[in-house]
Amino acid sequence: MAVVTLAPHVHRIPTMGDYINSFAFTEADGSVTLVDCGIKRAPAKIVKALAQMGKDPKDVQRIVLTHAHNDHAGGAAEMIEKTTATGISAHEADVDFLEAGMSPPFGNDSTSGRIFARVNKGGFAPVSVDHVIRDGDILPVAGGLRAIHTPGHTPGHISLLHEDSGVLITGDAIFNMRSKLAWPFAAFCTSSVLNAQSAAVFADLDYRIAAFTHGPEIRTNAREQVRGFLARAGKN
Repeated sequence: MAVVTLAPHVHRIPTMGDYINSFAFTEADGSVTLVDCGIKRAPAKIVKALAQMGKDPKDVQRIVLTHAHNDHAGGAAEMIEKTTATGISAHEADVDFLEAGMSPPFGNDSTSGRIFARVNKGGFAPVSVDHVIRDGDILPVAGGLRAIHTPGHTPGHISLLHEDSGVLITGDAIFNMRSKLAWPFAAFCTSSVLNAQSAAVFADLDYRIAAFTHGPEIRTNAREQVRGFLARAGKN
């Protein structure tokens, strides 16, 4: 399965089954915005998905990264070479990490995070950031794509709300692996505590479909299911 249509002009691209997802937004003029580029070998699957949509890599004019981890930025350098994008759009707090080709430090608010902070996290090919995103920015994507700063997984982690279609992309703020809502692994968060705090904003947003960079989307009662998870998880 190379591409999953979530709504008109909004598509999910599984790059490692449903375990790692990128997203594509199409425009009336035929251009494409790509959100996240998967791991280093993901570009081949992204190109295949674009072909299924009747698109060529050269139709991709903008690449947005939700955050600076190698399972989202690992394929970015190759996708820049294949497309007409001149660089990356990303939150200002992750710019230095993307341009250095490294993940932000893991946090010290969990034992696993402190352990992983001492070992080599691995990196990715550096990419230049030509558009800095800030909280609340409306990106000129498919009628308007709102950037929501949800720090914690990384300092500059963002989620994205496409209000026209009612699609929320949570990024890694919440996982839906095997169709079960869960927090991202604490070991790979800059601060798992801050991640949970910032993700609470999802309870107040208006959306119909919840989409995840890890796991399949939720199409039925998405907001209610996410709000239920937040309420339960907040008591743990």
